[in-house]
Amino acid sequence: MAKILVTGGAGYIGSFMVRELQKKGFEPVILDNLSQGHEEAVKDFRLEKIDLVTDKEKLDALFTSAKFDGVIHMASLIQMGESYKDPAKYYMNNVYGFLNLLDSMRKGSVGKIIISSSAGVYGNPTRLPIEEDDPKNPLNPYGETKYMLERILEDYDAAYGTKFISIRYFNAAGASLDGSIGEDHIDESHLIPNIIKKALKGEEIEIFGDSYNTPDGTNIRDYVHVLDLVEAHSTAMQKLLDGEQSDIYNAGSGKGYSNKEILETVKTAIGADLKIKYGERRPGDADALYASIEKIKTGLSWTPKYGLKEIVETALAWHKSHPQGYGR
Repeated sequence: MAKILVTGGAGYIGSFMVRELQKKGFEPVILDNLSQGHEEAVKDFRLEKIDLVTDKEKLDALFTSAKFDGVIHMASLIQMGESYKDPAKYYMNNVYGFLNLLDSMRKGSVGKIIISSSAGVYGNPTRLPIEEDDPKNPLNPYGETKYMLERILEDYDAAYGTKFISIRYFNAAGASLDGSIGEDHIDESHLIPNIIKKALKGEEIEIFGDSYNTPDGTNIRDYVHVLDLVEAHSTAMQKLLDGEQSDIYNAGSGKGYSNKEILETVKTAIGADLKIKYGERRPGDADALYASIEKIKTGLSWTPKYGLKEIVETALAWHKSHPQGYGR
């Protein structure tokens, strides 16, 4: 049984990741500083409370004692807006912390890592759907840190033989099919949970712009169900364990969904009209952003099982049953 360390494993995607690994026959271990994650979400798993930036000695000791077979790295700060305001925080956590992780991996003779990356590395695309070899021009420090991780890993592969697979995606969404775990960020910035939470309270939902160059006037973004996303990561991990070479894949819906499609899907799921206000479109917002998934279909035999309907219905069930999230 391969032992896999999941950094950020108490977070939204990480809590699904450890369950996916367990289901696939791996032995997952969580590393998390709990600044964003929830201990309650992973109470049945081994949790090592370690900070990648400040706890280097503890990190070294973990890797030299635990004998991991691989790492799935999900311990990144993810707020694009915050990264503009405090880039130092993002470069310190996302890049310096990652370098600490790679150093400890080498000390523990662990040479395989999957990173949860971002389609934000592309910036404004030159074509749609975006393909993996398209130009990279991140528009914010968050996206820049993700691109830096990939370039660092290319150098580590060339110099030290560290094998990696990077999974690039835009928006993870949805909750577990039984409603037991879901999305609970301290400062929620994601569209779908914010729409659902406001809809459940009967509050007005503001959408930024309805004059985009899209079929219904609202912008189009790529969403992938969290269950599909963690399956892509676990499949990638198995590929590396089987001796595959380093690679990079997009993961997503392959087509994207408009804001009006999301609103209509939430309305249908709730069974009530929504209070919607269309405000001004935000400067710099692209009309449409979504990635090609042809490469991952071939390379990892991965295709998403769940669409927007399942994303909304599972998220709705989670927020209904956990109106305060995991509690604080």
